[in-house]
Amino acid sequence: MRVTAWNILCDFDGTISVEDVIDSLLDRFGRPGWEALEQDWRAGRIGSRECMSGQVALLDMSGEELDEHLNALWIDHAFPAFVTRAAELDAPIRIVSDGLDYAIHRILGRYGLDSLPLAANHLAPGTPPRQWQLTSPFQSEGCRSGTCKCACVAQARSGGSKTLLIGDGASDFCAADRVDFVFAKHRLIEHCRAAGIPYVPITGFEDALELLPRLLDGSLLAEHAPRVLPAVSNF
Repeated sequence: MRVTAWNILCDFDGTISVEDVIDSLLDRFGRPGWEALEQDWRAGRIGSRECMSGQVALLDMSGEELDEHLNALWIDHAFPAFVTRAAELDAPIRIVSDGLDYAIHRILGRYGLDSLPLAANHLAPGTPPRQWQLTSPFQSEGCRSGTCKCACVAQARSGGSKTLLIGDGASDFCAADRVDFVFAKHRLIEHCRAAGIPYVPITGFEDALELLPRLLDGSLLAEHAPRVLPAVSNF
């Protein structure tokens, strides 16, 4: 019997990383005004792309201070083993994040994992007087996020593979509606439960490491009622 292929899309901040990187940077280096942008985003008045672009422009830090800060941030201790196991099972992983590409590469580089495919916002030196600026190479028309995770899902599904999403928060809600299965943390658990999305709750990648073989052999998916996925859109 042919084994169905799976692609894995994995959030970074709060999922792979122990803490949210941009939040930690704003707490330490953010100039006044970033909290108001955060409130506007939480209230739905602006999208995450507009929020983060404005917040990044308010970061007051040197490149050396940025690197020093990132060097003190950690990832889930079981994530490297999960990457190894996924490769053994021929389940490609792509990191899909509404966070910062430079930060993700820098942090994962300490673990030898910076070669993982990545879709994220691009952090670059800004035009004075701004020190930093944000661009969003993975945005999509009509999507207010910096990285359109729904477009990433559509790409992952385009070859006929099933798709697993691993995530934790609001930036994963839309994508969770479009995948075949979810390993959910934190706020994403309640979203999946309320929306009837096939999922299992996890506390970290130790759980994901144990569950992955059962997902790929079909036994985990069989425990959940099937649902009809929306047609793949061309973003």
